[in-house]
Amino acid sequence: MTYSLLMVMDPINSINIKKDTSFGFLLEAQARGWQLFYCQPQDLSLSMTKTVTQCQQIEVRNQLNNHFSAKAPQSKPLSDFSCILMRKDPPFDMDYIYSTYLLELAQEQGTLVVNHPQSLRDCNEKLFTAWFPQFTPETVVAANSNQLKAFIEKYEDVILKPLDGMGGASIFRVRKNDPNVSVIIETLTHHGQQLAMAQQFIPEIKDGDKRILIVNGEVIPYVLARIPSKGETRGNLAAGGSGVPMPISEQEKNIAEQIAPELLKRGLYFVGLDMIGHYVTEINVTSPTCMRELEHEYGINIAAKLFDAIEQKLPA
Repeated sequence: MTYSLLMVMDPINSINIKKDTSFGFLLEAQARGWQLFYCQPQDLSLSMTKTVTQCQQIEVRNQLNNHFSAKAPQSKPLSDFSCILMRKDPPFDMDYIYSTYLLELAQEQGTLVVNHPQSLRDCNEKLFTAWFPQFTPETVVAANSNQLKAFIEKYEDVILKPLDGMGGASIFRVRKNDPNVSVIIETLTHHGQQLAMAQQFIPEIKDGDKRILIVNGEVIPYVLARIPSKGETRGNLAAGGSGVPMPISEQEKNIAEQIAPELLKRGLYFVGLDMIGHYVTEINVTSPTCMRELEHEYGINIAAKLFDAIEQKLPA
């Protein structure tokens, strides 16, 4: 039996194949003989109870500037695919949520969707840390400026960030008596109309924001430490941080292994924990990255672990 994969992602023509995890998954699926199809979230649609995509069948190559070829677009029911990987980057907006409803209906009709669409909705990458308070820094989530200012007053050195972003966008470090605190809070909360997160600043960021990958409940024994550039407090690669692969520490492994069973229970088969020091700051479920860097550095095949798990869930 030939399996088929639909990859729902951002435009494939503009990705960096050296770092793009979705591309790594496509390479692995193709090596296993899967048929590959690609679309963007806006290509999904619903007609009564039938979920459909305008997609392209593709082939991929690990060659810069020549990494894929695509056939003419075609319309296919989502139920035709063996598996759908939902790998659209944030922002996590209403269009993203609408996409998960269509994917959930496809899953009810027999197609495996990774990660589980309901869990993509339920497990906000910032807020989901609240389910594991024993591993998180002091945190408050609020739209009210007085609550956020009281938190800053108490902890004196704080990170403020939106709940729907990625790549370090709109993340602010704010200290007690910062003259810009009011305008920062107004910007993040849209003048008190939108929730934002405040976390106590963790000085260990100087040693890196560690990305820990968990695949089908298994903690990968290597991490990518995103080290902030000089003068920065954000380690995100998109914000200029540098990625340094290294073995996972015993403490990091222990924490990740305690979180992993809950992820598996929710159908979250590919997840990236972000840890600074001994704190979990985010649980990335939409489109976790850093797989390709670890595979290259250590000669391992993380993508194969995911597809081994997927194939075990599909008919022989």
